[in-house]
Amino acid sequence: MTLSDVKYNHPLEQRINVLGVGISPINLDSAEAGVYAGIEDGRQGYIGVSGVHGVSEAQADQKFKRILNATFLNTPDGMPMVWYGKFNGNREISRVYGPDLMLRICAGSAQRGIRHFFYGGRDGVAEMLREKLTERFPGLQIAGTYTPPFRPLTEDEQVEVRDRINESGAHCVWVGLSTPKQELFMSGFLKKFGGEHGGDDSLEGAKIFFGVGAAFDFHAGLIPQAPSLMQKCGLEWFYRLYKEPKRLWKRYLKNNPIFIIRAVLQLTGLRKYKLSK
Repeated sequence: MTLSDVKYNHPLEQRINVLGVGISPINLDSAEAGVYAGIEDGRQGYIGVSGVHGVSEAQADQKFKRILNATFLNTPDGMPMVWYGKFNGNREISRVYGPDLMLRICAGSAQRGIRHFFYGGRDGVAEMLREKLTERFPGLQIAGTYTPPFRPLTEDEQVEVRDRINESGAHCVWVGLSTPKQELFMSGFLKKFGGEHGGDDSLEGAKIFFGVGAAFDFHAGLIPQAPSLMQKCGLEWFYRLYKEPKRLWKRYLKNNPIFIIRAVLQLTGLRKYKLSK
C-alpha cells in the first residue's frame, strides 16, 4: 500500500507501531486529502497529532492509548514518529505538524465551502485567531468559537457547545487544549453526541475534530514557533523548553530520555508493544 491509497479509513494494523500507539503513515498532502475525503463522505471523527509527549503519556494510561488508536487519523507530529516510519519502510512519510495542518486545511477551505469552529485557548485567543486567519486567508469561514473553563464541562455546557457547533454549520472543529486534555474531550464529546447515535441531541453533518494544542497561540501571534531548521532536526522541544521552562521542563526532561530507552528496546526487539483499540 502506498500513501496515495491512504485516506482516512486504513485499519489500525497498517499504522506505524510506536510503543503501542498507531501513527498514520502519512505526509501533509495525504493528511489534507484524507480530511477532505472524510468531510465529503459525511464522516465524524477526531484527529490526533502525536509526538513524544503523547506517546509517553499513553504508556501510563491505557484509556488514553485506546483514544489515540481510535483516531480518524493520528499524524506524525514529532520527528521521532517520522524516523520510526522511515525505519519501517514508509519512505513518503513526513511530519504532519498540528499548526501546519491547520494552515493547510484553512488555505483550501474557502473554495470548498468548508466552515470552521475554534474550541479552546485562553480568554480572547480564539477571537484573535479568527482575526489573524481570516486576514491571512480571504474567504475563510470561521463560523463560531468557544472558550471553555479550566475544568470539565457541565452537562449544560456540553449541550451548549453541541448546539453552537450545530448552529454554526462547521465541518472542522479545532481544539486548542493540551495533550491529553484535548484528546479526552474530543473522544468523549463524539461518543456522547456523535451523529451515528441518531436523535435530536446529536451532532449534525460532517464533523472532524482536530487536537492541535499550541497552534492557537502560535497562529494568534502569542507564542513564537521554533525555527524550521530546529523543527526538521527534531529539536523543537529544546526551543519550547527555552521559551517556557517553568511549564515544560518536567514534560521534556522526563519524557524524552524515557522515550529513547523504550524506543531502543522496541526497535531491537527486546520489548514488544501491542497495537490495540
